[in-house]
Amino acid sequence: MPTKKTMIHVTTGVFFTAMSLTSSVSVAALISASIGGVPIGNAVYENFNSLSSSGGLSSKGIYVTFNGIDSGTAALPDVSGKYAAPYVVSASDHLFNDIPQEDGPDLTQYLVTGIGSVTLDLNAYHQYFGLLWGSVDSYNTLSFYDGNTLLFNFTGLDVTHLPNGDRGANGTFYVNITSDIKFNKVIASSPHYSFEFDNVALAAIGTSSQEIQEIPEPGTLALLGFGLLAGSITRCKKWG
Repeated sequence: MPTKKTMIHVTTGVFFTAMSLTSSVSVAALISASIGGVPIGNAVYENFNSLSSSGGLSSKGIYVTFNGIDSGTAALPDVSGKYAAPYVVSASDHLFNDIPQEDGPDLTQYLVTGIGSVTLDLNAYHQYFGLLWGSVDSYNTLSFYDGNTLLFNFTGLDVTHLPNGDRGANGTFYVNITSDIKFNKVIASSPHYSFEFDNVALAAIGTSSQEIQEIPEPGTLALLGFGLLAGSITRCKKWG
């Protein structure tokens, strides 16, 4: 039976979780989230502006599939009780749009899970993934796969200690995730309204580890370990 231990270290403005485990295979992933943050440099930047409302192939080669109630593309105006546009800051928007908008609600098309999921089949294997994660809720989940094999996931609780669905500037984070194992599919899901996101960044395999590590001004750090045993994943978190 594998053993797992979790250690918590808290410093000013940084939340760090480390998990050590004994298993045949392990995965380590690092999440960095900050309000007004930006993706790493030299990435592929996808804004989903031209994506069909039914999904399909994006301009950067990501195949998008919608599943569930009200899962799909969205844009202003917000729909009360269902979804709200992520809050955009011009510091990162210039990487995704030729004419960056001023700070405020996302003026372009974005994606929502509704009560369901959005699947992003990537055009290759990657070890870095960035996204603008709007109005973060505790029940929002971002899962990473190799084909149909789940590798690891993060929830809104890994992004902020107050994942309360704030629709203002303090509720949207740019989230950067790196992994020591390659993935080729990402699924955003939520059992309640809703998980809104936009502005996905990808770095191809071969991007230097230094480039990936140089993620600007992280507001939250969490290092998670996952054991892959008998085709299943178990995760142990001990808070405190």
